[in-house]
Amino acid sequence: MITAHQINYRHKDFHILKNIDISLEYGEFLAIVGPNGAGKSSLLSILANEVKSDNPDILFKNKPVHDWKISELSMHKAKFSQHNSNDIPLEVKDVVMMGRYPYFDAQPREEDYDASDRMMQETDVIHLKDREYNTLSGGEKQRVHLSRVMAQLQNPIAHKVIFLDEPLNNLDVKHQYKALEIIKNFTRKGNSAVVVLHDLNLAAQYADKVLLMKSGKAAAYGKPGEVFTAEHITDAYNFPCTICPHPIHHNPMIIFG
Repeated sequence: MITAHQINYRHKDFHILKNIDISLEYGEFLAIVGPNGAGKSSLLSILANEVKSDNPDILFKNKPVHDWKISELSMHKAKFSQHNSNDIPLEVKDVVMMGRYPYFDAQPREEDYDASDRMMQETDVIHLKDREYNTLSGGEKQRVHLSRVMAQLQNPIAHKVIFLDEPLNNLDVKHQYKALEIIKNFTRKGNSAVVVLHDLNLAAQYADKVLLMKSGKAAAYGKPGEVFTAEHITDAYNFPCTICPHPIHHNPMIIFG
């Protein structure tokens, strides 16, 4: 679905990303992990075509991403940012409807209302739909924006991709798992997801592949069992850890200390 080779990005004289290769397959959940300042969000923005880099063309569905019309591309991909505005003078249902803007000109149609309501139900904010967005807690706002980007991709187009930058911020345990299940179910339908995560154990549980970053470079890339080794994690985070099988799902479990 997405291929990019030798991604490089710098701001002034500072190299933020160095020689990163990415290949995202249909139906794949890719987790990007690493310490603060590793370049995770910058890489996500480049893959989502929001930031221009020094690398060759990024291919999306075998076509250079800059050859896509913006209006068309918005029906194939959506991005969730960690820097969503906290001050939006709208009701929740209107914020979620923003995800449907690519599909209508002046007035939402019945299918737009249906898509918005369906995603508000899935993200557990349907009971807040008539509330002012600015009165919500941080976690509730996070779920509203997840609902918005997921509503954007409610269409019959095959093989869509969603980019999510730290979507679990401010969420309690229940809603962290609920959000990841929503994303995982999205990929089970042949769509793909690229997700920046801080919780390594959740990445090990849900991701099909993991990119571990350190200082703007790929420290390890592959299946969770290949990436989450004591050597890789200790080196990337500069902190000791132990790896053992999770007692329930048997994926790698990372214990720091």
